[in-house]
Amino acid sequence: MFQNIGIPGLVIMLVIALIIFGPSKLPEIGRAFGSTLREFKNSAKDLMSPDEKEERAEQK
Repeated sequence: MFQNIGIPGLVIMLVIALIIFGPSKLPEIGRAFGSTLREFKNSAKDLMSPDEKEERAEQK
């Protein structure tokens, strides 16, 4: 669905978000999105880590 957004699409989405939420709420939303993305990445790493630990233990 969002395969070919590009720069103009991102600008339009930012303008729409600015209109809907206002300039004071945009930093809060950005922080919340960033922390959610960070937690997701950490969870994905944790899911991959047990397999890597097993492989390293087998190599020793």
